[in-house]
Amino acid sequence: MAEIARGAVPSPNIWNSPRIYELENRAVDPDGILADAMRAVRPWKGADVLDVGCGTGYHLPFFAEDANRVIGVEPHAGLASAAARRVRDLPGVTVRVGAAQALPLPDASVDVAHARWAYFFGPGCEPGLAELARVVRRGGAIFIIDNDATRSTFGRWFRRSLPKYDPEAVERFWTRHGFNREPLTIRWSFQRREDLAAVLGIEFPPDLAEACLREQDGRDTPLEVDYGVNLWWRCP
Repeated sequence: MAEIARGAVPSPNIWNSPRIYELENRAVDPDGILADAMRAVRPWKGADVLDVGCGTGYHLPFFAEDANRVIGVEPHAGLASAAARRVRDLPGVTVRVGAAQALPLPDASVDVAHARWAYFFGPGCEPGLAELARVVRRGGAIFIIDNDATRSTFGRWFRRSLPKYDPEAVERFWTRHGFNREPLTIRWSFQRREDLAAVLGIEFPPDLAEACLREQDGRDTPLEVDYGVNLWWRCP
């Protein structure tokens, strides 16, 4: 069994099915809406960037195109090893095993911190947010990307999978912690029905995944899913 950093909360989709999660990463936001929104707040050209919960390192090469230095932190040692292999030929990119509650970085050591679908349950994330405040320099930015369960096809599916999820409480949490909210609509775009089915299978219980797939089959664009997200950001 792979080493897990102390205090990490399991992420069943990528921890259990990293190859399928790779398909999901490839399908998310082909239009680059999230990247454009982040750059409008705080560009990272020449900056030091931290990717928290980097998984297999899918986003590390993207940040490395413009950044001075990129650090990926991942609590699952097996995924961190995969991320390190992914970026082994990229200068200035490193991967470390660690949890959000105890980031293995010095104080004020990065300019931009990015966490994608790692904090969306809000309450309970306070220790991780304190760590981000510690490691991000003045003039930098913290970006948190999460699901907006109040709208979109994916948001409706998400509510069905977690009926006790309270998006209003989550919004109050981020606002209370000084974050700004930018609602964005992105999309999943798949090349094959089999890939969509596989991704639905790691995101939702089997019965719901099958229902979602049947629903998509009845649409004019069955391999496209509209997806509401929130970009939460704060500049220390």
